[in-house]
Amino acid sequence: MLDTIIYDTGATPAVFVLCLGVSMLLGAVIAAFHSYRNRSSKNFLMTLVLLPAIVQSVIMLVNGNVGTGVAVMGAFSLVRFRSLPGNSREIASIFLAMAVGLATGMGYLMMAAVMTFIVGAVSIAIVAAPIGQARELERELKVTIPENLDYADIFDDVFASYSNGAQLVRVKTVNMGSLYELVYHITLKDRKNEKQMIDDLRTRNGNLEISCGRISEKVESL
Repeated sequence: MLDTIIYDTGATPAVFVLCLGVSMLLGAVIAAFHSYRNRSSKNFLMTLVLLPAIVQSVIMLVNGNVGTGVAVMGAFSLVRFRSLPGNSREIASIFLAMAVGLATGMGYLMMAAVMTFIVGAVSIAIVAAPIGQARELERELKVTIPENLDYADIFDDVFASYSNGAQLVRVKTVNMGSLYELVYHITLKDRKNEKQMIDDLRTRNGNLEISCGRISEKVESL
């Protein structure tokens, strides 16, 4: 069932076209899996569709020539598949597309299909699972206060009412030293009370600038 369709006689034109079609079809499936609850550019999705076919074509061209195969793999190691920083999910999709291309290039079409659907199903299950949902309530809060206001514990009661935890992570002076900007990382109890929390903070800081937003995530690049 998982045997290759390419034998010692080499690949015929019909086999090559079949492998090429399967490669692009599985590439489209990989692109669909990658797009699940994820924002990607059209160029990147096009790369995921075409990459298995490109790798498959190269592998079939060097089939049986060990030296050429090693040289091609060395060339692949020098290629950058992206010009912008990518996250770990994009890297995983690229490696999956390359693995599918290697499998189809050697004639293991059923193995490539099984690998694609198993890895894709696992990735969707992980994305859909309630993992990391606590971060949905995490916020980075920036509060500006006058320089004569003691910020040590002035907002503790407000944070106790509206959050499950608050940590002061940074303090800096602004406006020629006449103001302080306090940066907190907080975990809200309920997103519906976010506006009320900001209103309560405004009564403490003299109605100066306050901003509250998601904590910026580090790029999970490899």
